[in-house]
Formats: sequence, structure tokens, C-alpha cells
Amino acid sequence: MRILSAIRGFPLAVRLLLVNQLGVNTGFYLLIPYLATHLSDDLGLSAAVVGVVLGLRNLSQQGLFLIGGSAADRLGARGVIIAGCALRTVGFGLFALGDSLPLLIAASMLSGLAGALFNPAVRTYVAQEAGERKAEAFALFNVFATTGALLGPLLGTLLLLVDFRAAAVTAAGVFAALTLAQLLVLPAREVPAPDTGVLADWREAAGNRRFLAFSLAMLGMYGLENQLYLLLPRAATDASGWSGSVGLLFLAGTVANLLFQLRITRALKARGSRGRWIATGLGLMGLGFLPPMLVADAATAHPLRLLPVLAGALLLHIGVMVAQPFVMELIPAFGRASLTGTFYGLFYAVSGVAAAVGSAAVGWSMDTAGHTGLTWLPYVCCLALGLTSAAAVAHLHRIRALPADRAPDLLPPRAPDLLPPRAPARPRSEP
Repeated sequence: MRILSAIRGFPLAVRLLLVNQLGVNTGFYLLIPYLATHLSDDLGLSAAVVGVVLGLRNLSQQGLFLIGGSAADRLGARGVIIAGCALRTVGFGLFALGDSLPLLIAASMLSGLAGALFNPAVRTYVAQEAGERKAEAFALFNVFATTGALLGPLLGTLLLLVDFRAAAVTAAGVFAALTLAQLLVLPAREVPAPDTGVLADWREAAGNRRFLAFSLAMLGMYGLENQLYLLLPRAATDASGWSGSVGLLFLAGTVANLLFQLRITRALKARGSRGRWIATGLGLMGLGFLPPMLVADAATAHPLRLLPVLAGALLLHIGVMVAQPFVMELIPAFGRASLTGTFYGLFYAVSGVAAAVGSAAVGWSMDTAGHTGLTWLPYVCCLALGLTSAAAVAHLHRIRALPADRAPDLLPPRAPDLLPPRAPARPRSEP
């Protein structure tokens, strides 16, 4: 009831985009987690070819986030969101049409490009429409996204009992329905003519040293969150001896989000600054890898050994719940309102690299642990990453390199340096 009441308090556009995110994650996780198995087992492709197909999807998404963000600023977030959902409809539909390599590559790249378009555009639209309730809006956004990430694999598992094409057609249908809903319901907003070129916008965002420092300090967040798909599933399976235990990690996170995300964000917003809570969330994410480390060297599997892994996953989810809404709220405050999409795009590009590098490093530590018996190694790496990121954000907060705790649209432009301001900034109204 608390969530429904909060949703009703937002404009129609925000409510639609919350449901949109539920659908986006449901459609995405309905198909993508099973794509590698389909390519290798059903189609008989080599591991190298599977890697190319999956890698092109990641590259086309992570590498084009900045373009998607700039498009949202210049063309309007609504049109970019619709274009992204339409492209993913086509991309997922292509997976159902055939098994030739050119078709698979086209499907993979189109689905990646779609994500590069609508991910920053959706966040831009939410940030613009939510006003001073940005943190609460992004808290609800997190609830809907997490719920979709749980529903998608469950629905995908059922559809795969038919075949992979049934899952692909269903996923494409989800995105087609989202595209139609946005065309009919999502309000259009007038976009002022830009005063600068795209390259000048990119230089302005990339030259904002406060923003870049914050983006680099946040490397731990996405590197650790990605371990819900790499390290923790392995830990759950090894500890319990049951492959189905992986689903409990996501179920626990979804239930926690539904019960506590909005309460946590509202309580923390009224107590202290955003920088402090972001650092706290990162620290909690790192500490989440201590409980599973306790059972990492267990000689035999036992259902009770799953409990520390679940406790660690819950701590990781809680850390995300603490930090993420304030991260999303803070990003637009670093620059001009007309560059909101550009800043989101650049942040997600940096985060994508962080997630890839972090996963590679943790994967290396997992292989090393298997060869040497140092079962604690990957968990210590994750702990160190979380605590280092927390310390970096805390340092930026301490030297006042983060935007002040005011509504971002009232903030004056900040100098792109890492020195603390000489005097408190005076608020001004946007024309």
C-alpha cells in the first residue's frame, strides 16, 4: 500500500516509466540469460563465436550510452525511449527468425543499441519530471527494476519448455507493448534548441573533474552488483549443493526491495547528506561478501550453509537500496539541466567499463582460488573494492566536491575542479 500510495503522487509520465522499467527488465531477463546456452547447445556454435555475439551486444550498449544520452538532451527523452523500445522489439524478434550468424549478430547489436538509447533517456525523463522527489522516484524505479529481473527468468524458464523461439517472440511482444504504450500515453515535452554542438557537450561533461571523480569513485557499485550474476551464484550452488538456490538470491532481493526500498530512501533523505549515504551503501555492499566467505572452504555442501550466502546477498541488496537512489538523484546536479542525458550517458559508459573490469578481476580471482585453494581470495577482492569506493566517495563528500543537498535545478554551475568552494553557493532559479 505504501508503494501504491507513493506511485499515485507522481505525474502520469513517471508512473508509466516505472511500469516501463518493470516490462523492460522482464523482457530482457526473459531472454538474455538463456542466450548463451541457446547459441552453444541448440545451435552448436563454438565458444569463440558465442563470445563474439554476446560481446557485440555489450559493446554496442556500453559504447553508445553517451550517444543515447546526448540524443535525449537534443531530441527529447520521449522519442529516444520509444525508439529504443522499438529497436529492442526488432532485435529480440530477429532471434526468433533464424539461426544464421549474420542474423544473430544483427539481433545482438540492435538489442544492445536499444539499451544504449532508452537507459539514459528514461532516467533523464524521470529526473526532469520528478522535481524535488528524484530520490523517491529512483527508489521506486529500483523496486520495479528488481521485480522485473525476478519475473523475467521465471517466465523464461517456463517458455523454454516450449523452445527458445517462444521466449524470443514473447520478449519481443513485451517491448512492442511498451513501445505502443509510450506512443499513446507518454507526454511529449518541448526541447529547447541547443546552444552548443554535441562534441562541445561531451567535452563539457568529460571536463567536469568533480563528476569524473565521482564516476570513478562509483566503480565499486557496479562491479559488486554484477557479482549477483557471477560470484554469489557459484557460492550459493557450492554451499548448498542445489542449483536452484541461485533463484533464492534474487527472490530475497526482490522481497527486500518491495518491503524496504521506499522506507529506506525516505528515512535517509531526511537524515544527512547524499554523499554520506552513498558511501554507507558502498560499504555495506563490500561487507556483504564477508558472510559467504565463512563457508567458502566448506568440504561438503549442506542446505544450512546457504544461509551465510543469502545473508551476504541481502546485505549487498541493502547497500544498493541505500546508495542507488541518491546516486541517480546526484548525477544531474553536476551540470546544466540541458545536459542531464549527457551526464547520465557518460556515467553509464564509465559504469559499464567498471562492471566488465570488475567481473574479469573477480573471475581471475575465482580461477586462482580454484588452483591454489585460497577460497577467500575473490571475497576479499570484493570487500576491498567496496570499501575503497566507499572511502573515495566519503573523501569527495568531505572536501565538498559533490553537489550540495539541494534540488539540482536550483544549483548554480560549479567549477570543474576538485577544490572545495570558497563560499557557499547561492541558489538561483532557472529561467
